[in-house]
Amino acid sequence: MFKRHITEQTAIFLSFLKWMILSTITGIIIGAIVTLFLKTIHYGEHLRDKLPFPYYYLLPFVMVLVVWLIKTFAPSAEGHGTEKVIEAVHKHHGKIDLKVVPVKLIATVLTIFAGGSVGKEGPAGQIGAASASGLSDLFRFSDQDRKKLVICGISAGFASVFGTPIAGAIFGVEVLIIGVILYDVLLPSFIAGFAAFTTAQFLGIEYTYYDLHYYQSIALDIPLILKVIGAGIFFGLISDLIVTAIHLIHKGLNKIPLPIYLKAFIAGSIVVLVGVLFGSQYLGLGMDTIKDTLNPDPYFAKDLPWYAFLLKTLTTGLTLGGGGSGGIITPIFYIGATSGHAFGAWVDYQHITLFAALGFVSVLAGATNSPIAATIMAVELFGLEIAHYAALSAVISFLLTGHRSVFPSQILAMKKSEMLEIKIGEEIEKAESQIELEERQISKFQRIRRRILRKKKQRGL
Repeated sequence: MFKRHITEQTAIFLSFLKWMILSTITGIIIGAIVTLFLKTIHYGEHLRDKLPFPYYYLLPFVMVLVVWLIKTFAPSAEGHGTEKVIEAVHKHHGKIDLKVVPVKLIATVLTIFAGGSVGKEGPAGQIGAASASGLSDLFRFSDQDRKKLVICGISAGFASVFGTPIAGAIFGVEVLIIGVILYDVLLPSFIAGFAAFTTAQFLGIEYTYYDLHYYQSIALDIPLILKVIGAGIFFGLISDLIVTAIHLIHKGLNKIPLPIYLKAFIAGSIVVLVGVLFGSQYLGLGMDTIKDTLNPDPYFAKDLPWYAFLLKTLTTGLTLGGGGSGGIITPIFYIGATSGHAFGAWVDYQHITLFAALGFVSVLAGATNSPIAATIMAVELFGLEIAHYAALSAVISFLLTGHRSVFPSQILAMKKSEMLEIKIGEEIEKAESQIELEERQISKFQRIRRRILRKKKQRGL
């Protein structure tokens, strides 16, 4: 028995040592690549000022260029990044074409430069995953080890962009399967995420954190807790709105019988029109608007209209649906923060910044089915004092969004209500179809029943 115990402990230690080394190397490499990605975006944003016209006038032409670039060199780089990575993990053992790295980087930088309403987290996750897949091929890893290293790559990519190494690592693991965390890859993901985050900081990336420390004075405020519960319900509805709008816009654009390049130009032109009519704050990353809503001084966001989150949803759907390259998580942050700001203005202006912060993480929890990562992110970004409010709001939003996601390839491993019959173990997209099928069957049964009752009534007459 003692010999078996020693053998077991030795095997575990060797496995730990192996993955500590692999995940550290992976994290450092991805941290360096993501640093290049972030600095290129930053440089591109500064170049906008040198244009003799509003930068977003270029968007329709850039959208066409991006569609051509991806279609020609790396079709798997299409979309908002995270979805393709989830699909690769579940269907291809993490196998990702290495050409995704340069193509995704260039296409995303171009889209953001021209004002496309996309984010940087999804592409960073995809770049990290593709880099890890390339390392696996280089060292001829097994399918199982490649899949594990690719998950580390996802976490490293997210951690180095979020500026929250714990939340980034958790998000990379939690986003794959709804209701299950892959504990066997948790430690390697933490190590890779921390290594990438530290590397990015060492290479000059600066992260933004928000001082909400003054909420420490709130010990137990029952009215505020009730408002937070209401906010969680509201954010669940906003999350559902994002998922539905993105899906409908993408589906609608696909149905238009026009060449893809023309559709990209039209979608980009509509986004430009939104910028002309309502302002450029609904284009690009929108980080300045997010910072304004999270500033404890409400003066900074006083001119923000309540419908800001609706316009951002529209521009994001059009950019991604039209073929632009970039992530969806930064727009989710924007939509969450601005919808939280609107909720605070309607319900409790005294705590308007708190609700903006809760929206920032709760809409992420709902739209991506990642309540644990969202709660940890709240602590890392806003401080420990917000943790209990963030956890309450994020979990409510996660549940009320339903069995939907901006990532349809997520595997469903739980049902959010015992009153629903959901097929567990399928992609969430198929689970939605199952619900719709059951609803159609119920509707059909009701029609047959009404027909039978009508015939019986006619016979009685």
